[in-house]
Parts: sequence; structure tokens; C-alpha cells
Amino acid sequence: MKKIESIRREYGKTELLEKNMSPDPISQFDIWLKEVLEEKLLDPTAMVLATVDERGFPDTRVVLLKGFDHNGFVFFTDYQSPKAIQAEKNGTVALNFHWREFARQVRIRGQIKRISRHESEMYFSSRPRESQISAVTSNQSAIIASRSELEKHVTEVAKQYHEKNIPCPDNWGGYSVIPFEFEFFQGRDDRLNDRIRYLKLNNHWKMERLSP
Repeated sequence: MKKIESIRREYGKTELLEKNMSPDPISQFDIWLKEVLEEKLLDPTAMVLATVDERGFPDTRVVLLKGFDHNGFVFFTDYQSPKAIQAEKNGTVALNFHWREFARQVRIRGQIKRISRHESEMYFSSRPRESQISAVTSNQSAIIASRSELEKHVTEVAKQYHEKNIPCPDNWGGYSVIPFEFEFFQGRDDRLNDRIRYLKLNNHWKMERLSP
């Protein structure tokens, strides 16, 4: 078995130069995401969401980006889940996109807030019916006795809403992360990576280069 300390690869010679980057990090993110989507990579919108719990301990999980613009980066979840409780109590979260095939990361820190109820309901109605049933069925992260108990509840909810529209649960909806900091990371050979950070100061973005 190969020793894990010996596992490494070179990232290539792709450059990340200030002169080629948009002065607006939202626009720069859009450029990078479009390049990823064109390659048809798996889970291109997957992002790590980092929060802090009531003890000050960090917590992470992968969620899916469902939209973004200058108003923020949107994802959906159960409002009673640990991620939601932690995010709302602290008010600040971090996101991390990792596109391995491009040797790229985008790190984001920002304030978090709920999107409107109408927006949450509109998105919920667009989800596959099975996903809607799962949202109604699951009390996310709560302890359950067994898988069979969960599946039984799913069957009961499916029967309850047979040939009926499934309403968006009150405890389910979207969040928007409003960034105040971005870092664009481009891996390069010999670990001399390019890192460009944007900081929002007085409603303007300041760009600066970080040491690898």
C-alpha cells in the first residue's frame, strides 16, 4: 500500500495574474464556474460550508450552491439543522469550492441571512417530488432508531400527499451568504501557488496577492 505521505501531484503551469482578473470577485467566480460547467465535472456546485457551534468548535459539511449574484450565494436546508442553528447564531460562515481537475479553490467568507419565504417556496416546488417528500419526512440530524423507521415514514408521507401538491415545510428554506472576502487559489508546480484575495472595504473590492 502506498504511504499517504508520498501521495502528491504537480498542479501545472496555469497562471493567475491580477491583470487577467475581474475587479469584481462575483464576476471572476462566474468566469471560473462557467469553465467548470463546460467540462461537465461531477458536482460542480458542491461547496464546503463551515460554521462554529455553541462551544466555539468548527463544523463543516458539503452543500450545493443553487444560485448566486451580487446579493449572495444561495443554498437550501432544514432551518432546524445544526448548520442552520450555528449559522444564524454566529451570523458569519465560510464557503469553499474545490475544483480538483483545475487545481482551483475559491474560499469565501460572508454574512448569512434567510432568503424570502416566496423564494424558498418557488425553489421547493421545482424539486423532484421524491426530494420534496424527503424534506417533509426528515427531521435533519435528529437521532432515529433505524433505517426502516425512516423508510416507513417516507411511505406514510407519500401516501398522505398522493396526487397532491406537497407544500414547502415551514422549517425548510434558503440562505444567502453575502461575501465580504474571497480568495481565488490556482495550484501551480512546486507548490508556488497563485492566491489572489479580494476584501470588501467601504463597499469596494480591494485585490491583493498572498504568498503561497
